[in-house]
Amino acid sequence: MRRGPFVRALSGLLVPLAAAVVLPLTAPAPAVADGVVVGGRPVQVAEHPWVVAVASRDRFGGTRSGQFCGGAVVGPSTVLTAAHCMSEDVLGVPPSRVPDLKVVAGRGDLRTDTGSEVTVSRVRVNEEYDNLTNAGDVAVLTLAKPLPEASVVSMADAGDAAYQPGTEASVYGWGDTTGDGDYARTLRAARVKVLADSVCEQAYPGSADGKYMADSMLCAGEPAGGRDACQGDSGGPLVARGRLIGLVSWGSGCGQAGNPGVYTRISDVLPLASQAQTTEEPPVAPEQPSVAEQHPATEQLPAETPIAPQPN
Repeated sequence: MRRGPFVRALSGLLVPLAAAVVLPLTAPAPAVADGVVVGGRPVQVAEHPWVVAVASRDRFGGTRSGQFCGGAVVGPSTVLTAAHCMSEDVLGVPPSRVPDLKVVAGRGDLRTDTGSEVTVSRVRVNEEYDNLTNAGDVAVLTLAKPLPEASVVSMADAGDAAYQPGTEASVYGWGDTTGDGDYARTLRAARVKVLADSVCEQAYPGSADGKYMADSMLCAGEPAGGRDACQGDSGGPLVARGRLIGLVSWGSGCGQAGNPGVYTRISDVLPLASQAQTTEEPPVAPEQPSVAEQHPATEQLPAETPIAPQPN
Protein backbone atom coordinates (compact mmCIF):
# COMPACT_ATOMS: atom_id res chain seq x y z
CA MET A 1 0.00 0.00 0.00
CA ARG A 2 1.87 2.81 0.96
CA ARG A 3 5.25 2.39 1.38
CA GLY A 4 7.52 1.75 -1.43
CA PRO A 5 9.53 4.25 -3.25
CA PHE A 6 8.77 4.12 -6.92
CA VAL A 7 6.63 1.01 -6.81
CA ARG A 8 3.32 0.36 -5.20
CA ALA A 9 2.45 -3.03 -3.71
CA LEU A 10 1.86 -5.56 -6.45
CA SER A 11 -0.96 -8.07 -6.74
CA GLY A 12 -2.35 -7.15 -3.34
CA LEU A 13 0.78 -8.28 -1.50
CA LEU A 14 1.74 -6.46 1.68
CA VAL A 15 4.93 -4.61 0.93
CA PRO A 16 6.68 -2.14 3.26
CA LEU A 17 6.04 1.27 1.78
CA ALA A 18 9.58 1.76 0.69
CA ALA A 19 10.58 -1.82 0.40
CA ALA A 20 10.41 -3.07 -3.17
CA VAL A 21 12.49 -0.90 -5.44
CA VAL A 22 12.09 -2.20 -8.93
CA LEU A 23 13.16 0.82 -10.90
CA PRO A 24 16.73 2.10 -10.88
CA LEU A 25 17.33 4.65 -8.13
CA THR A 26 18.58 7.07 -10.74
CA ALA A 27 15.44 6.77 -12.83
CA PRO A 28 13.91 10.10 -13.88
CA ALA A 29 10.49 9.03 -12.59
CA PRO A 30 9.31 10.71 -9.39
CA ALA A 31 11.09 9.11 -6.47
CA VAL A 32 8.74 8.57 -3.61
CA ALA A 33 8.55 5.90 -1.02
CA ASP A 34 4.90 6.20 -0.35
CA GLY A 35 2.06 7.66 -2.24
CA VAL A 36 0.83 11.09 -1.74
CA VAL A 37 -2.24 10.43 0.22
CA VAL A 38 -5.11 8.90 -1.75
CA GLY A 39 -8.38 10.81 -1.41
CA GLY A 40 -6.59 13.76 0.16
CA ARG A 41 -6.57 17.51 -0.31
CA PRO A 42 -3.86 20.15 -0.79
CA VAL A 43 -2.70 21.82 2.42
CA GLN A 44 -0.32 24.65 3.25
CA VAL A 45 2.98 23.53 4.73
CA ALA A 46 3.09 26.76 6.76
CA GLU A 47 0.11 25.46 8.73
CA HIS A 48 1.80 22.08 9.27
CA PRO A 49 5.51 22.99 9.59
CA TRP A 50 6.39 19.68 11.27
CA VAL A 51 5.82 17.83 7.98
CA VAL A 52 9.09 17.47 6.08
CA ALA A 53 10.34 15.63 3.02
CA VAL A 54 13.31 13.28 3.26
CA ALA A 55 15.31 13.72 0.09
CA SER A 56 18.38 12.87 -1.96
CA ARG A 57 18.86 14.18 -5.47
CA ASP A 58 21.80 11.85 -5.90
CA ARG A 59 19.58 8.81 -5.36
CA PHE A 60 16.22 10.01 -6.69
CA GLY A 61 16.80 12.89 -9.10
CA GLY A 62 15.90 16.54 -8.72
CA THR A 63 12.44 16.78 -10.24
CA ARG A 64 10.71 16.84 -6.86
CA SER A 65 13.62 18.04 -4.73
CA GLY A 66 14.79 14.42 -4.50
CA GLN A 67 11.93 13.49 -2.15
CA PHE A 68 11.46 9.78 -1.46
CA CYS A 69 9.94 9.62 2.03
CA GLY A 70 8.26 11.84 4.58
CA GLY A 71 9.19 12.74 8.12
CA ALA A 72 7.98 14.47 11.27
CA VAL A 73 9.90 17.11 13.21
CA VAL A 74 9.81 16.14 16.90
CA GLY A 75 12.70 18.36 18.03
CA PRO A 76 14.54 21.30 16.44
CA SER A 77 17.30 18.94 15.31
CA THR A 78 15.35 15.66 15.35
CA VAL A 79 13.19 14.14 12.63
CA LEU A 80 11.43 10.78 12.73
CA THR A 81 10.92 8.75 9.57
CA ALA A 82 10.39 5.09 8.74
CA ALA A 83 13.30 2.68 9.25
CA HIS A 84 12.60 1.08 5.90
CA CYS A 85 13.22 4.46 4.23
CA MET A 86 16.86 4.14 5.32
CA SER A 87 17.29 0.61 3.98
CA GLU A 88 19.57 -0.35 1.12
CA ASP A 89 16.50 -1.68 -0.67
CA VAL A 90 15.32 1.91 -0.93
CA LEU A 91 18.56 3.89 -1.14
CA GLY A 92 20.63 1.41 -3.10
CA VAL A 93 23.50 1.98 -0.66
CA PRO A 94 23.78 2.33 3.13
CA PRO A 95 22.55 5.77 4.28
CA SER A 96 26.11 6.60 5.34
CA ARG A 97 27.05 6.47 1.66
CA VAL A 98 24.34 8.85 0.43
CA PRO A 99 26.25 12.09 -0.27
CA ASP A 100 23.30 14.47 0.00
CA LEU A 101 20.75 13.05 2.44
CA LYS A 102 18.63 16.01 3.53
CA VAL A 103 15.40 17.07 5.14
CA VAL A 104 13.36 19.62 3.17
CA ALA A 105 11.33 21.89 5.45
CA GLY A 106 8.85 24.63 4.66
CA ARG A 107 8.47 23.60 1.01
CA GLY A 108 4.93 22.66 0.07
CA ASP A 109 5.64 22.56 -3.66
CA LEU A 110 8.65 20.32 -4.21
CA ARG A 111 9.33 21.88 -7.61
CA THR A 112 10.30 25.20 -6.00
CA ASP A 113 13.26 26.32 -3.90
CA THR A 114 11.23 27.78 -1.03
CA GLY A 115 11.87 26.73 2.55
CA SER A 116 15.17 25.12 3.50
CA GLU A 117 17.18 21.98 2.85
CA VAL A 118 19.02 20.78 5.96
CA THR A 119 21.77 18.19 5.88
CA VAL A 120 21.20 15.01 7.88
CA SER A 121 24.32 14.56 10.01
CA ARG A 122 23.37 11.25 11.65
CA VAL A 123 20.98 8.39 10.93
CA ARG A 124 19.91 6.05 13.71
CA VAL A 125 17.85 3.05 12.66
CA ASN A 126 15.86 1.42 15.43
CA GLU A 127 17.73 -1.74 16.39
CA GLU A 128 14.38 -3.36 17.18
CA TYR A 129 13.12 -2.87 13.62
CA ASP A 130 12.00 -6.18 12.13
CA ASN A 131 11.71 -6.07 8.35
CA LEU A 132 9.78 -9.34 8.36
CA THR A 133 6.90 -8.19 10.55
CA ASN A 134 7.54 -4.46 9.96
CA ALA A 135 7.53 -3.87 13.74
CA GLY A 136 9.53 -0.94 15.12
CA ASP A 137 9.62 0.84 11.76
CA VAL A 138 11.33 4.08 12.81
CA ALA A 139 14.61 5.89 12.25
CA VAL A 140 15.88 9.03 13.95
CA LEU A 141 17.53 11.68 11.78
CA THR A 142 19.74 14.28 13.43
CA LEU A 143 20.00 17.57 11.55
CA ALA A 144 23.19 19.56 11.07
CA LYS A 145 21.29 22.78 11.77
CA PRO A 146 18.19 23.17 13.96
CA LEU A 147 14.78 24.08 12.63
CA PRO A 148 12.60 26.67 14.41
CA GLU A 149 10.90 25.53 17.63
CA ALA A 150 7.58 26.31 15.96
CA SER A 151 8.22 23.42 13.56
CA VAL A 152 8.04 20.80 16.32
CA VAL A 153 4.99 18.56 16.83
CA SER A 154 4.39 16.94 20.21
CA MET A 155 4.30 13.15 20.49
CA ALA A 156 1.39 11.30 22.07
CA ASP A 157 2.25 9.22 25.13
CA ALA A 158 0.87 5.74 25.74
CA GLY A 159 -2.71 6.01 26.96
CA ASP A 160 -3.31 9.30 25.15
CA ALA A 161 -6.92 9.62 23.99
CA ALA A 162 -5.63 10.36 20.48
CA TYR A 163 -5.03 6.61 20.05
CA GLN A 164 -8.64 5.67 20.77
CA PRO A 165 -10.57 3.99 17.91
CA GLY A 166 -12.84 6.43 16.14
CA THR A 167 -10.52 9.40 16.65
CA GLU A 168 -10.19 11.57 13.56
CA ALA A 169 -6.64 11.95 12.30
CA SER A 170 -4.79 13.34 9.29
CA VAL A 171 -1.95 11.77 7.34
CA TYR A 172 0.40 13.97 5.29
CA GLY A 173 2.65 13.42 2.32
CA TRP A 174 3.74 14.00 -1.24
CA GLY A 175 3.06 10.47 -2.46
CA ASP A 176 0.74 8.80 -4.94
CA THR A 177 -2.70 10.44 -4.99
CA THR A 178 -4.56 7.73 -6.89
CA GLY A 179 -2.65 4.49 -6.37
CA ASP A 180 -1.65 4.58 -10.05
CA GLY A 181 1.62 6.46 -9.81
CA ASP A 182 0.19 9.98 -9.86
CA TYR A 183 2.59 11.66 -7.44
CA ALA A 184 1.62 14.93 -5.83
CA ARG A 185 3.50 18.09 -6.63
CA THR A 186 2.41 19.80 -3.43
CA LEU A 187 1.82 18.67 0.14
CA ARG A 188 -1.48 16.88 0.68
CA ALA A 189 -3.38 15.51 3.65
CA ALA A 190 -6.12 12.94 4.05
CA ARG A 191 -8.52 12.60 6.94
CA VAL A 192 -8.76 9.10 8.31
CA LYS A 193 -9.93 7.48 11.51
CA VAL A 194 -8.00 5.50 14.07
CA LEU A 195 -9.37 1.96 13.82
CA ALA A 196 -9.57 -0.81 16.38
CA ASP A 197 -6.57 -3.12 16.44
CA SER A 198 -8.88 -6.00 15.62
CA VAL A 199 -9.57 -4.48 12.19
CA CYS A 200 -5.90 -4.66 11.17
CA GLU A 201 -5.37 -7.97 12.95
CA GLN A 202 -8.04 -9.41 10.68
CA ALA A 203 -6.69 -7.68 7.56
CA TYR A 204 -3.07 -8.61 8.25
CA PRO A 205 -2.96 -11.84 10.27
CA GLY A 206 0.57 -12.60 9.18
CA SER A 207 2.41 -13.68 6.07
CA ALA A 208 5.88 -13.47 4.62
CA ASP A 209 5.20 -9.78 4.00
CA GLY A 210 4.18 -8.59 7.45
CA LYS A 211 1.98 -9.01 10.48
CA TYR A 212 -0.06 -6.47 12.42
CA MET A 213 1.24 -6.20 15.98
CA ALA A 214 -0.82 -3.89 18.19
CA ASP A 215 1.95 -3.06 20.65
CA SER A 216 4.12 -1.43 17.99
CA MET A 217 1.66 -0.59 15.22
CA LEU A 218 -1.43 1.56 14.77
CA CYS A 219 -4.36 0.92 12.44
CA ALA A 220 -5.98 3.85 10.60
CA GLY A 221 -8.05 4.50 7.49
CA GLU A 222 -11.66 4.18 6.42
CA PRO A 223 -13.54 0.87 6.63
CA ALA A 224 -14.93 1.45 3.14
CA GLY A 225 -11.58 2.61 1.78
CA GLY A 226 -11.03 5.77 -0.23
CA ARG A 227 -8.70 7.83 1.97
CA ASP A 228 -5.26 6.49 2.75
CA ALA A 229 -1.50 6.98 2.49
CA CYS A 230 0.21 5.48 -0.54
CA GLN A 231 3.60 5.07 -2.21
CA GLY A 232 5.91 7.97 -1.46
CA ASP A 233 4.30 8.73 1.91
CA SER A 234 6.45 6.39 4.01
CA GLY A 235 7.68 7.94 7.24
CA GLY A 236 5.15 10.74 7.00
CA PRO A 237 3.17 11.84 10.08
CA LEU A 238 -0.24 10.71 11.28
CA VAL A 239 -1.57 13.41 13.60
CA ALA A 240 -4.63 13.38 15.87
CA ARG A 241 -5.73 16.06 18.33
CA GLY A 242 -2.62 18.02 17.50
CA ARG A 243 -0.24 15.23 18.48
CA LEU A 244 1.88 12.80 16.49
CA ILE A 245 0.50 9.28 16.89
CA GLY A 246 1.97 7.40 13.91
CA LEU A 247 4.37 7.26 10.97
CA VAL A 248 3.32 5.83 7.61
CA SER A 249 4.70 2.29 7.54
CA TRP A 250 3.03 -0.42 5.45
CA GLY A 251 -0.16 -1.99 4.16
CA SER A 252 -1.75 -3.52 1.08
CA GLY A 253 -2.91 -1.38 -1.81
CA CYS A 254 -3.92 2.27 -1.48
CA GLY A 255 -7.35 3.24 -0.19
CA GLN A 256 -8.79 -0.25 -0.63
CA ALA A 257 -11.73 -1.43 1.45
CA GLY A 258 -10.66 -3.98 4.02
CA ASN A 259 -6.98 -2.98 3.82
CA PRO A 260 -6.40 -0.08 6.23
CA GLY A 261 -3.09 1.66 6.65
CA VAL A 262 -0.59 0.42 9.22
CA TYR A 263 1.46 3.03 11.06
CA THR A 264 4.37 2.89 13.48
CA ARG A 265 2.84 3.55 16.92
CA ILE A 266 4.62 6.58 18.34
CA SER A 267 4.11 5.58 21.97
CA ASP A 268 6.14 2.43 21.26
CA VAL A 269 9.17 4.37 19.99
CA LEU A 270 8.81 7.35 22.33
CA PRO A 271 11.84 6.42 24.50
CA LEU A 272 14.07 6.35 21.44
CA ALA A 273 12.75 9.64 20.05
CA SER A 274 12.73 11.42 23.40
CA GLN A 275 16.27 10.36 24.22
CA ALA A 276 17.47 11.62 20.87
CA GLN A 277 16.15 15.13 21.39
CA THR A 278 17.27 15.44 25.00
CA THR A 279 20.83 14.14 24.63
CA GLU A 280 21.82 15.46 21.21
CA GLU A 281 23.76 18.70 21.04
CA PRO A 282 22.84 20.00 17.56
CA PRO A 283 26.02 20.11 15.51
CA VAL A 284 26.75 23.39 13.73
CA ALA A 285 27.21 22.84 10.02
CA PRO A 286 29.56 25.02 7.99
CA GLU A 287 28.28 26.73 4.90
CA GLN A 288 29.94 24.08 2.76
CA PRO A 289 29.18 20.55 4.06
CA SER A 290 32.19 18.69 5.36
CA VAL A 291 33.05 15.18 4.21
CA ALA A 292 31.46 13.77 7.36
CA GLU A 293 28.22 15.64 6.68
CA GLN A 294 28.16 14.47 3.11
CA HIS A 295 28.18 10.91 4.41
CA PRO A 296 26.02 10.89 7.55
CA ALA A 297 26.96 8.40 10.23
CA THR A 298 24.58 5.47 10.58
CA GLU A 299 24.02 3.31 13.59
CA GLN A 300 21.55 0.78 14.91
CA LEU A 301 19.84 2.07 18.02
CA PRO A 302 17.97 -0.04 20.59
CA ALA A 303 14.50 1.41 21.16
CA GLU A 304 15.06 1.75 24.90
CA THR A 305 18.80 2.34 25.06
CA PRO A 306 20.15 5.87 25.68
CA ILE A 307 21.57 7.46 22.57
CA ALA A 308 25.27 8.09 23.00
CA PRO A 309 26.55 11.19 21.17
CA GLN A 310 28.88 10.27 18.33
CA PRO A 311 32.33 11.85 18.11
CA ASN A 312 32.82 14.39 15.41
